[in-house]
Amino acid sequence: MRMPQNDHTVSATDSGFAMPRPGDRPAGSESAAPRQSARTPSVAEPPPPADEPALPAGASLDIAAIRAEFGVDHTLGELDHALVGLAPVKNRLHQIEALLLVDRLRHRFGLESPRPNLHMCFAGPPGTGKTSVATKMAEILHALGYLPTDRLVTVSREDLVGQYVGHTAPKTKEVLRRAMGGVLFIDEAYSLHRPDNERDYGQEAIEMLLQVMEDHRDRLVVILAGYRDRMDAFFALNPGLRSRIAHHVDFPEFDVDDLVEIGQRMLVEHGYRLSADAIPVFREYVERRRSQPNFANARSIRNAIERTRLRHAARLVGAGGSVDRDALELIEAADLLGSTVFDDVAVAEP
Repeated sequence: MRMPQNDHTVSATDSGFAMPRPGDRPAGSESAAPRQSARTPSVAEPPPPADEPALPAGASLDIAAIRAEFGVDHTLGELDHALVGLAPVKNRLHQIEALLLVDRLRHRFGLESPRPNLHMCFAGPPGTGKTSVATKMAEILHALGYLPTDRLVTVSREDLVGQYVGHTAPKTKEVLRRAMGGVLFIDEAYSLHRPDNERDYGQEAIEMLLQVMEDHRDRLVVILAGYRDRMDAFFALNPGLRSRIAHHVDFPEFDVDDLVEIGQRMLVEHGYRLSADAIPVFREYVERRRSQPNFANARSIRNAIERTRLRHAARLVGAGGSVDRDALELIEAADLLGSTVFDDVAVAEP
């Protein structure tokens, strides 16, 4: 029942999509060229599954066995373990996975289901795991046979939009060529549209995306990501995009408990641990930093850990003498209190 996998290759000789911009003219022509249809970039396709006779009405399938066969339990388990909190996000992913799995089971009984629209919007502040979730989504869609590969291509405005006439189309085509067969993740997607700039070429990229999202949704899933309010405004200005997005997933801010756990996990991954005195200080650090401007959730915690390691190293080297393993692993309260977050109670960090 498992879908055959392909070799994940992309043809380097493919010229991409033949989608001229409105008003473009071929060399030597006085009139605009007729519109050409979009052509899918070359991606090695999996061979079609062998025809299997439909199971009789009295037959049954073991869902647990089928899930194990596709490997989705492993992928979802990794996601649940790797990401702290985000219960609503994990719940939505489990629902999407369940729908795709049930569609596969229906097919075994000869019950046809329309292919679901899988384009998504991940809305929320930075540092809340949107890219990590997109990576797992690509793996799930490939495992269940909905995409030829588990490739995730992450881009932003700079990768799609050019700075002069004729520059945007080839940039967008190249991104679509690389992403075809997998998932295209566009971070801060609202930056594609700048209505206050008459010379902006973002709308051209949006129009190309619209066409591909409709014509090639069996071979490409697009995930648009960004702040909720900005994404809402972006969709209001581009209703065609909104109508092509079936799944809107909200990524909430992490609370203090989640952020403390994230920080402690990061320390363990780097081979460090907090001393007994440092544990409450780290929690206070998180509470203070979370209330300050430009806080970016897990990204800010990661940066805090890096600066803490600097102060830890400076403390050990400055003390001189010898050190043991325990000293090399242990983060003390002083290593945290040196942060400018505590500038009212400690010397500011350099």
